[in-house]
Amino acid sequence: MHEIVNTIVNIVGDMGYIGIFIMMFLESTFFPFPSEVAMIPAGYLASKGDMNLYIAILVGVGGSLFGALFNYYLAKYYGRKAVIKFGKYFFFDEQKLEKMERFFYKHGSFSTLTSRLIPGIRQFISLPAGLSKMPLTPFVIYTTIGAGVWVIVLTLLGYIIGENQELINEYLHQIVIATLVIIAFATLIYSWFQKRKSTQKT
Repeated sequence: MHEIVNTIVNIVGDMGYIGIFIMMFLESTFFPFPSEVAMIPAGYLASKGDMNLYIAILVGVGGSLFGALFNYYLAKYYGRKAVIKFGKYFFFDEQKLEKMERFFYKHGSFSTLTSRLIPGIRQFISLPAGLSKMPLTPFVIYTTIGAGVWVIVLTLLGYIIGENQELINEYLHQIVIATLVIIAFATLIYSWFQKRKSTQKT
């Protein structure tokens, strides 16, 4: 594992910010590429002075946003058939799309923010957003905030802990659990405000 981490650190170091952008772009599309692989090494490199921490975070968020926009526009302009046809090359089928749609319609457009913090969902929530023709401005805002939170967490984790893979795994697990709890509260608050707004209109 230590050798794998070193290899990834070297790749990110060699490619620089462009490498971070490409990796995070892929992570936000269909490509099964974990964001931890890009941002934790970037944070470690920043701790050594080989990268600028703030630029690394901005580039990571930018890559995530553009990857999400790729999925969004694919779904919005080419429809369900194109999504399934393209997704099958990356083990994404109609069943998974339906799962994403149920999640999106249950939690509303706000899920484009909260889902960026949930493993296995963050990559695909842009698809039902595009299929439902969610307005672009809130999509970009929610996606940027959600991606920003996750990228900052990962980058700081790499910055503080560095190459200690065991500690990274331990803290990452705890962070995911804490994040899910926060998401649950945020969703409840958002739902409450939405219901209150609907009640005031009537």
